Amino acid sequence: MKKLLIVITSALLFTGCQKSLTDSEMQEYRETGVKIAKETYQKLSSTLTEKMKAGGIPEALQYCNTAALPLTQEMSEKYKVQIKRTALRTRNESNSPDDEELEILNYYQTRAEKNKELKALVQLDQKGNPHFYAPIILQKKCLSCHGSLDQEVSRKTDSIIKSYYPNDMALGFQENELRGIWSITFPVKN
Repeated sequence: MKKLLIVITSALLFTGCQKSLTDSEMQEYRETGVKIAKETYQKLSSTLTEKMKAGGIPEALQYCNTAALPLTQEMSEKYKVQIKRTALRTRNESNSPDDEELEILNYYQTRAEKNKELKALVQLDQKGNPHFYAPIILQKKCLSCHGSLDQEVSRKTDSIIKSYYPNDMALGFQENELRGIWSITFPVKN
């Protein structure tokens, strides 16, 4: 019953908020959001791949721990937006979802469980800012740090993860599963 209420509330929220933006504005924010998310992902992913090649999982995890949030902040400043990656099961508590992101995550999770398409969304947030959300789908290369313990994730890797993130909840994923979302807040246009 609770899930149904969340889905209905989310659907009403999406419908009500989207009427405040024109189709043209929604398309513009969607295209810009996709561009920003893609560029941010490419920067994170390419450096992470380099770190994996250079020093394996230990070096990649150290990079994630020290550089992922600053790189996201750098991209936020470049585009004059607020970029966040969040999930229902976070690794870094700094990426915990706010209430609106939690609604979006539950919406995507419900759709994923029903094998429905997960599309990027644009809506106004509670403050009236245009907000872009897009699903993050787990790729095969991510399983060595986000897969199942004793399968894709070794005990050694898990202990390194726990040393950086004692409250880690981001294990047990499968390839092509919903990992989280991109949450990009745009400033209100004057």
